[in-house]
Amino acid sequence: MNESTLSDPGKMTTAFELADRIIGGGEPATAEELLDLLRNAPRAELHEAAHRVTAACAPRRFDFCGIVNARAGRCSENCKWCAQSAYWETGCEIHSWIGTEACVRAAANAEANGVGRIGIVTSGRAQSPADIDALCDALRAMRRETRIHLCGSLGLLSPSDIARLKEAGLERVHCNIETAPSHFGDLCTTHTQAQKLETLRAARDAGLEICCGGIIGMGESDEQLVEFALALAEIAPASIPVNILHPIPGTPLGAHTPLPVERILDSIAILRLANPRTPLRFAGGRVLLSDDDARRAIFCGINAGIAGPLLTTPGANYADDRALATEAGYAVGQELRYELER
Repeated sequence: MNESTLSDPGKMTTAFELADRIIGGGEPATAEELLDLLRNAPRAELHEAAHRVTAACAPRRFDFCGIVNARAGRCSENCKWCAQSAYWETGCEIHSWIGTEACVRAAANAEANGVGRIGIVTSGRAQSPADIDALCDALRAMRRETRIHLCGSLGLLSPSDIARLKEAGLERVHCNIETAPSHFGDLCTTHTQAQKLETLRAARDAGLEICCGGIIGMGESDEQLVEFALALAEIAPASIPVNILHPIPGTPLGAHTPLPVERILDSIAILRLANPRTPLRFAGGRVLLSDDDARRAIFCGINAGIAGPLLTTPGANYADDRALATEAGYAVGQELRYELER
């Protein structure tokens, strides 16, 4: 905490004081400071402070990744937000493993459209040995035929699963913690946040990058939003996907009122102040924002995105988001593996 706060315990840090401290390499934001700013700071000041931190600390390349929906639906888990859970009647798409050739086509198409990374995403709690075999075959082929970086969002993974996937070419593991630790049990009871953290630790221990974020708008309190932001800071992932709940009829959260734009922007600002250097990635729910509101989100801290279709909700227009990122002064382009391994 800065000197003025220490000399007067009753005086809270202003948004600009916190931004200056972060930019200067001082102590990170505390829960008390973030909660006070969320509740009491003028909105324009909070957003401007987050913008200053983004400009000074976060990458100036707007990174895009793509998704290949490699197995969909019939998930055994009871996540209240998810259309793919077998617990809910949502009419979502259901399909089995799409196969190696389809994964390669998706990777080649993403690369041809200027995307630097693609994630294989599968529904379900975990992977069977046969699933790992199929995934490894696909990863080897994708690595052989393209230069795109390879990520996997594959549920709960064991260290042995991760070792095999890494050998096949996987570079990054995605596993969201979804929300604050104190809120997760209200939204899912078939697995725990601790199990997700085990997967992330195993991936990091294996030398892989990790991608971890969550969903805002699932009934979290102010305290829980701050708790979520600081939990991500402790994890220190390479990328934080910021999903906005897109209520899906048939799920327990299907009747939720979508978050007001100002709460979305406040949430992004808090995430940025807690995670000064980590890319914050537009993910699910981006389509709920107009381009003008997306500009404001980029101003507050968003500096990465997902290109093309998502899983069970529409994705943003890739060309629009590229244009918005360029307009905001970001470099936009691929960072591919240097050469094909033929």
